Amino acid sequence: MSRQFEIEESILVDAAPEAVYRLVADLRAMGRWSPECRRVWLSGPTARPGTRFVGFNRRGLFVWFTTGRVAVAAPGAEFTFDVGVLGLPIASWRYRFEPEGAGTRVTESWQDLRTGRGARAAELLGLVFAGTGPARRIEVNRAGIRTTLARLAAAAPGAPAA
Repeated sequence: MSRQFEIEESILVDAAPEAVYRLVADLRAMGRWSPECRRVWLSGPTARPGTRFVGFNRRGLFVWFTTGRVAVAAPGAEFTFDVGVLGLPIASWRYRFEPEGAGTRVTESWQDLRTGRGARAAELLGLVFAGTGPARRIEVNRAGIRTTLARLAAAAPGAPAA
């Protein structure tokens, strides 16, 4: 089986695109949605293109950090950020928000940026610090995306109380 470099999942959320966008674009709250991200340190009050941040992550006994940069911040439409470790590119995370009926179709995608020069070093760092090599990362991220989307849907304004 060949390595997969991109995945995407979507969910219908009972809220307006702008409302769901605000949940995702609040990077400091990412630990509420993501099963791996525990906390985000952000230097400014809001995330906009070029904003840099540090993500503190944990899965089981493995703990690691990533550095990130917001690439796209289009309220109600798209929020994208790229993450890396020690200057090596790791992944791009993208959220799209599309009106659908009375709600929003939220699509989260992940693209593996561990290609080209430095890819092997980045893969080794992922194995050592996150406990996940490239072959397993796709299944871990697919499960994580599904969890993230479900948590966003449950927390969105207008979502039924749990």
